[in-house]
Amino acid sequence: MEKINDVICIESLNMDSNSYIIDNILVDTGTGLNSDYLYSKLNDLKIKKDDIEMIVNTHSHYDHTGGNYLFPNAKIAIHELDALAIEHKNDPLTASTIFHHDLKRHDVDLKLRDGDTVGSFKVIHTPGHTPGGISLWDGEILISGDTVFADGFGRLDIGGNHDDMEKSLNKLRKLDVKYLLPGHGFWVDNGKEHIEANYNLFINNF
Repeated sequence: MEKINDVICIESLNMDSNSYIIDNILVDTGTGLNSDYLYSKLNDLKIKKDDIEMIVNTHSHYDHTGGNYLFPNAKIAIHELDALAIEHKNDPLTASTIFHHDLKRHDVDLKLRDGDTVGSFKVIHTPGHTPGGISLWDGEILISGDTVFADGFGRLDIGGNHDDMEKSLNKLRKLDVKYLLPGHGFWVDNGKEHIEANYNLFINNF
């Protein structure tokens, strides 16, 4: 666990996504299968589950949304194109069958669009991994979901699209990213260099 500027970074456990805390906003909740772990991290920060007022899901996959039910009082925000998958039980775009579990929470309170704001962060629509994938950008930190990692980019075989991914990576490489906070794996500084390298990897191999 680490704090970068105003963002608290919580590393994933097992198949969970990373989670990030911005004030009273929790970005991605993991699968929900490791609730004791996530609650313990919040407890270390003296944060109670009811202190979380909003959950922002970077996309609809179960390893990012399955834990939404752990915060019953929090509002759920996700891009409008991925909201449908959350709202409909057993939608393949949640990828829940891969994890052999169903989503326990299907409500969406806020359907995000490109250019919206979440706290001090701007929503950037970055489809490719899913149709409604988003990244969050504050001019220095990029929370990238599963669009781009420190050492790769999101898979395309569960609702993904090659052309969308190329466009999203190209969009992100133009940002002056200092800190890259991805959905999985380690977060890094020199984020712009990592995004550029992964864009080149994508262009040259896919």
